[in-house]
Amino acid sequence: MKTIKYITVILLLSAGFLMAPAGLHAQDNRITRQEMKKIREARLRANFRIIDTLLKQKDFVLKAQYLQNRYGDRITVTPLLNFIKVEGETGVLQTGSTMGLGLNGVGGVTAAGRIGKWQLRPDEKRLIHTLQFSLLTNIGHYDVTMTVRPDGNSRATISGIGNDKLTWEGEIEVSGNSRVFKGHNTF
Repeated sequence: MKTIKYITVILLLSAGFLMAPAGLHAQDNRITRQEMKKIREARLRANFRIIDTLLKQKDFVLKAQYLQNRYGDRITVTPLLNFIKVEGETGVLQTGSTMGLGLNGVGGVTAAGRIGKWQLRPDEKRLIHTLQFSLLTNIGHYDVTMTVRPDGNSRATISGIGNDKLTWEGEIEVSGNSRVFKGHNTF
């Protein structure tokens, strides 16, 4: 009986000594809020520089998830058919729908043409790019004002000769990596 107690005490002490170093050497892998904030800010700054290069190269597509008219009516759309594409000195504005054929064969309008005035203003403090350009197409002249955030979300407002405005909201991508379907040019 004495030996059983003795063996039990030795086993408990041995187990305690074996577990103690595990607790002593364990590191706290949790990241503090300040560290998370620094990591997030570094990521946003890196994305800001990448988007800056993308916009300067004039090789991107804004794939719209939402379209909004001047009255604030907002609808969800198919990004594959609703986009603004810029490749060098040419650009395409397209709206489309999966419901009908439309003038461009994809239920909407496609305006392709040459880019005129181009003005890019990066704001390093707020990490936002503002881009303004004009697009001369076969169906009219359009002014595009685009705001691009470092997370890739973008908002572009297109205005023509009249009072009408249309706003595309979505994500910006490299033109070569994006999958969009361009319909027939309208007229």
